[in-house]
Amino acid sequence: MKKILLIVLMGVLLVGCSCSKSTARGAVEAFLDQYRNLSASVVGDMDDVVDAEENLSDEQRDKYRDILRKQYTDLTYEIISEDYNDDVAIVETKITVYNLGKAQNDANTYLNDHSEEFYDEFNNYDLSKFLDYKLDLMQKNTDTISYTINFNVEKNADGVWQVTELSQSDLEKIHGIYEENE
Repeated sequence: MKKILLIVLMGVLLVGCSCSKSTARGAVEAFLDQYRNLSASVVGDMDDVVDAEENLSDEQRDKYRDILRKQYTDLTYEIISEDYNDDVAIVETKITVYNLGKAQNDANTYLNDHSEEFYDEFNNYDLSKFLDYKLDLMQKNTDTISYTINFNVEKNADGVWQVTELSQSDLEKIHGIYEENE
């Protein structure tokens, strides 16, 4: 699931962000608001990735979409500072998201301690049972976590501020799956 989350976000970011404003701060706000407002590009990329996941049933895909929609719409942020240097800026932002990483880690720990609960009638591991369990934990999760992201913002040739590509760790922060020890 962690890879899926990263692929979703990376796809959204690589498509580019038409969320430009007259200030670097405005560009960051517009960028994050694309997630909060479930813009067409965010939803389209999310759907493409979720639909491509081979291990999920249709019901699991729907549940996963709901989890991601909730993650995006409930994301909150606060601009901490802005540092301008001509046509580039760094906008330090504190975001708060659901801690989906904790839910995933809890599911993996439970699997390690109770693997027999995820066996089928032939005593074989049933990935679908585990995915149901993990998705249920993620869906029920209400724990939040806050991260700081330093958004790099540049003025394009038209004089419009745009967020540049984020690092993998910043992408993980938006999805609530960042672990400092990685």
